[in-house]
Amino acid sequence: MNSRIEHDFLGERSLPDTAYYGIQTLRALENFAITGIPIKAEPLFVQALAYVKKGAALANKELGVLPANIADAIAAACDRVAQGEFDNQFLTDMIQGGAGTSVNMNANEVIANVALEMMGHQKGEYQYCHPNNHVNCSQSTNDAYPTAFRIALNNKLVGYRETLVALADAFAQKAEEFRDILKMGRTQLQDAVPMSMGDEFRAFATNLREELLRIDDSRRLIDEINMGATAIGSRVNAPTGYPELVTEHLRRITGLNLSLAGDLFEATYDTGAYVQLSGVLKRTAVKLSKICNDLRLLSSGPRTGINEINLPPLQPGSSIMPGKVNPVVPEVVNQTAFYVIGADLTVTMAAEAGQLQLNVMEPVISFALFTSISYMTNACRTLRDKCVIGITANKQHAENLVRNSIGIVTQLNPVIGYEASAEIAKEALKTGKSVHDIAVTERGLLTQEKWDEIFTFENLIRPVFKQ
Repeated sequence: MNSRIEHDFLGERSLPDTAYYGIQTLRALENFAITGIPIKAEPLFVQALAYVKKGAALANKELGVLPANIADAIAAACDRVAQGEFDNQFLTDMIQGGAGTSVNMNANEVIANVALEMMGHQKGEYQYCHPNNHVNCSQSTNDAYPTAFRIALNNKLVGYRETLVALADAFAQKAEEFRDILKMGRTQLQDAVPMSMGDEFRAFATNLREELLRIDDSRRLIDEINMGATAIGSRVNAPTGYPELVTEHLRRITGLNLSLAGDLFEATYDTGAYVQLSGVLKRTAVKLSKICNDLRLLSSGPRTGINEINLPPLQPGSSIMPGKVNPVVPEVVNQTAFYVIGADLTVTMAAEAGQLQLNVMEPVISFALFTSISYMTNACRTLRDKCVIGITANKQHAENLVRNSIGIVTQLNPVIGYEASAEIAKEALKTGKSVHDIAVTERGLLTQEKWDEIFTFENLIRPVFKQ
């Protein structure tokens, strides 16, 4: 295989001629064997890096900092990178030291070498288009990396939001399907009062739809970028007017409502927006896990559990117990939620670890947020497609549980009072008799006509106070 020699201030290294990345990427591959997950695993991040470099090239061209032919070649190379043509050249590990410098240089080197070929030169002939002097012109890792990160997060949240909407809609559709099914509501795993199964599933939908507003709030926070801050916010090496101009180009290129931070010093070290977003992901994960706990409980049995609903049978549930089918999808979603909850702590600690004018822990923040969004997206899609849309109800069994429950005695409070109702409940629990038999047949505390009026379906699920 043919090779080329590249150098940096640490020395010279040989690279294969087929590689579009350069010497600094090579050093990162040798230094950061951590997750085994390269940044190409997040194509939206690679795309966002290309957007940032294109925006910078166009702004630098307009301000006369870069020659037009070089800026145009960089912009054209960025278009190809953004389309995914060179994803396989983005090989640095997601978690790395250096505050993301290796990721930034990986992008600079690939874009420079693509541009060189488009200009009719060989890879590595950096005198014509240099990774630092030209592709990284008017930039630092400390503004290019977080800007690309925020653009990628914004775009990644779009897909996640769509799957969350679809999941909430699936629960809402089940709510309509189950609206005429009477069931027992439960508190502290004990019988409470009757309700409609439709109301139970509608509450799941409402619970998840609340999270859409939180996602939108988080996206607005990460719309703020610090391009032009360069190293620490002082705009060193950036020409006058560059921060505003590059932000304008990036708004046009990305279609996002990006805005330039008012205080570039603060924006260069602040990671509060990531903490907020991570908290939103954790909050949704907690809610999703609770819903999955409920689905597992409601489908428990089939003979010795609640068994009010049936989850789609997806696979045999045991290597030893024939016929057993487990709630595997709610279980896997539970586990996904546990990961996201843990990743939130990682983001919290990494954000807190920032020192002075820069937070160098942003790579682990990006890894935690990218994986959390991906896993939550997959979990929502799996729960909807493999579980929720296939749920069926055991209508008669659910209604029988209500009719035989002691909990329905609560409906009698307005008619016979709490004390008398408590006595009935105590006797029913002790003897196994029904509330109806004790209250109507044995004690004559109300007529059958009054009982029928109190215990209609509508009055059980939408109680109307009557004396």
